[in-house]
Amino acid sequence: MRWENLTPDAALFGADAVTTRTFDTPEFRGVTFHEIRARSIVNKVPGASRMPFEWTVNPYRGCTHACVYCFARGTHRYLDLDTGLGFDSQIVVKVNAPELLRRHLASRRWHGDHIAMGTNVDCYQRAEGRYQLMPGIIEALRDHANPFSILTKGTLILRDLPLLRQAAEVTDVGISVSVGFVDPELWRTVEPGTPAPERRLDVVRALTDAGIGCGVLMAPVIPFLGDRPEQLRATVRAIARAGATSVTPLVLHLRPGAREWFMAWLGQHHPYLVRRYERLYAEGAYAPKWYQRRVTRQVHELAEEYGIGPSRAAQRRRVRVPEQGGPAPAEPHGPTQLTLL
Repeated sequence: MRWENLTPDAALFGADAVTTRTFDTPEFRGVTFHEIRARSIVNKVPGASRMPFEWTVNPYRGCTHACVYCFARGTHRYLDLDTGLGFDSQIVVKVNAPELLRRHLASRRWHGDHIAMGTNVDCYQRAEGRYQLMPGIIEALRDHANPFSILTKGTLILRDLPLLRQAAEVTDVGISVSVGFVDPELWRTVEPGTPAPERRLDVVRALTDAGIGCGVLMAPVIPFLGDRPEQLRATVRAIARAGATSVTPLVLHLRPGAREWFMAWLGQHHPYLVRRYERLYAEGAYAPKWYQRRVTRQVHELAEEYGIGPSRAAQRRRVRVPEQGGPAPAEPHGPTQLTLL
């Protein structure tokens, strides 16, 4: 494993700053944690990226959610780690993330731009329950009134609800929960380390009840496994019942690293679909535009039927506490393609 010359993080830490630990508890059995003292924590998104933001904070690398499709699997190659089981079980923890962020926000060179979290790996994965980095991160953002957003599949975010409410009083805060489907069998096989979809929707409901509007990133919509009309309807209906302010569908995309792992999983669990996937993704990481547009149109029509609207990709929504926000603004039913998951 190499700890130097990381790309794109560019040598964020040295080998002398790494402590490797294992914990003999049921939730962490088989997981190795590499605790590092990072040299920086705020990352600039490459200009060519499709991300609708410029800056991110990622306190972890690797993720015990073990989603077979996770696009971030390829980032483990920078550490000479396996993008399959290694990504699921070799977790890098930037233990000094809160103090680094506070220092960065205080710099005269920082202009208070929006910071996105949870866009690479989940900042509320199981490791957060032990390392508790997010409270210090949110406190730093709150104290500097710096706008931020969080995307998560984790229920642990509710632990930090008081801090989120405090931050929402002084700056723009956006929270999204990822729920691509509600099919329990599909969930158990493709997202084995995550809370069940209904538990994530409980998070949406709890945040909304607390006065913090929460959108749902309906991602990924998995071709031929989670895209039947009745499946899309069941998912949008459940999202609406949870009180989500918006729903944004994203079709599965398969970058290098994730593609190999997902296709191996597909060959084991659904071998009859391998050729169909090879054809659908023959042009690269993304499904054809016609397929993306079809799914987006179907979800937006269902969202309108159930009384919720598509979110604005680059929207900077102010969450006001304790007042309950109004309905999300309407948006034309055009195609949507982001690369958040």
